[in-house]
Amino acid sequence: MDLAPKQAQTDSGTHTGTAEQRLRFFMQDVTGRALVMMESATQGQQGIAMDLVQEAFISLHKSYSDKTVDEWYPLFYTILNNKLQDWRRKEARRASPFSLFKKISIDDDEELIDVVDESTPNPFEFLNQEVTMEEIQDAIHKLPVRQQQAFMLRAWEGFDTITTAQIMNCSEGSVKTHYHRAIQGLRIALEHLNPHSGGSSDE
Repeated sequence: MDLAPKQAQTDSGTHTGTAEQRLRFFMQDVTGRALVMMESATQGQQGIAMDLVQEAFISLHKSYSDKTVDEWYPLFYTILNNKLQDWRRKEARRASPFSLFKKISIDDDEELIDVVDESTPNPFEFLNQEVTMEEIQDAIHKLPVRQQQAFMLRAWEGFDTITTAQIMNCSEGSVKTHYHRAIQGLRIALEHLNPHSGGSSDE
């Protein structure tokens, strides 16, 4: 399972062969990152995260086995996002027995005015600042779910704003908002671990 940000595909073997072979290569590439995303979104519930990822793979194979591997990436995360939102709604109703009588809002998709979508950062830039992958994941885990998704889809998976908005089922402005706030939140959370930031943890 690869936890690193997705790199450009160079192995032509991932694009050929039977649907089962291509799915196996695809799963090997994406499972690690998808699990990290789902574990953060479900507050560290590894069992639930694994179930969501597995269900998304099954749905992908059942409905889109004829698609190319490149087409699978946004399709898989769209399916995964839908399953996550379904799980969150069920959890919200379970926590509030009377929620069936009112609309449940679990997403915070308000847009900021004039938010500029920063260039996609490489998460490994944090590693160059002597921050470990575990510390990055812990900081991501503390972000609101929609910010987690926007950051990991943009920075980890390399999707552009339009594709990310389609996956998250929200506007491009909302993606920019969540992404901008996620980057700011991560910088603040990890700043004290960066010896070159010029700041002091005693302030």
